[in-house]
Amino acid sequence: MKELVALVVFAIVVAMLPLFVSSGFALNIVIMTLYAALLGQAWNILGGFGGQFSFGHAVFFGTGAYAAAVLQVRFGWNAWAALPAAVALGAAVGAFVGALSFRYGLRGSYFALVTLAFAEVFRILSNTFEFTGAGVGLMIPLAESAANFQFTSRTGFLYVILGFTLAACAVTWWLKHSRYGAWLQAVRDNEESAAALGVNVFRVKLGAIMISGALMSAGGVFYVQYFHYIDPHIAYGPGISIEALLAPIVGGIGTLFGPLLGAAALHLFGELTRSLMGDAPGISLMVYGLLLVLMVTFLPRGIMGLFSGSPRPAARKGGTRA
Repeated sequence: MKELVALVVFAIVVAMLPLFVSSGFALNIVIMTLYAALLGQAWNILGGFGGQFSFGHAVFFGTGAYAAAVLQVRFGWNAWAALPAAVALGAAVGAFVGALSFRYGLRGSYFALVTLAFAEVFRILSNTFEFTGAGVGLMIPLAESAANFQFTSRTGFLYVILGFTLAACAVTWWLKHSRYGAWLQAVRDNEESAAALGVNVFRVKLGAIMISGALMSAGGVFYVQYFHYIDPHIAYGPGISIEALLAPIVGGIGTLFGPLLGAAALHLFGELTRSLMGDAPGISLMVYGLLLVLMVTFLPRGIMGLFSGSPRPAARKGGTRA
């Protein structure tokens, strides 16, 4: 219950920010932090609670982004109508990747590499076909209206991404307190023991990757509507996958607030570094890498480890070997 109260307080504080903050730059930082938290929470459901580490979560992000863009540009769909279709397609791709991977017992580093391979395959495909814009990408026509998921101010986007992020946090909270979540964490700790207790390991992991894929696709849709553009490198490139896994690792894997804290820390350090060193090429990746090394060395349980004495929820040896 304390976690739900904290979420409500967090939502109220963020929702009230536009009343006191008029700077577009400041609101943009908040929006991008929430966006990173959404991606991190999506990864956290599969990697943190399920113990299935993915290096290619961009495959779900790109699917959602391209689905929304193609439906609007090629078929004239309204953006709000394209949203559930894109999310459903992301879940379907999750089911496809999961069925091929988990059916044959892939886990640990093998599963991580398979997800990376899928992201690269999808990048090549989107770079090839004309209806996805090939290498040029797709640009969403500018038609500013709340009905078109294009707001005249950043406030509208703030409320949308806040809603998306809260939805992801609600799913995470449910996983912590539901029977399915207990099954998923049992699979994370030791698949053989979970199976011996009657848990359908395949179905549990398949459900987790579908939920994770759906939430990641929602992040892709938001990106397209916010920036009005998507191309293969943005959609399926390694940058998205790195951002998705860094937030929970920095904040605390397998926790509710870890991705939120991790996203805030990453953007805080990123903005601080840019203000001191400018927009030098690769500076963001350098900061992310340095922060990751520091966290793994001094705070292996992430920022949440400072507030909890419980051990970091990492998979045991029996649950991660290939």
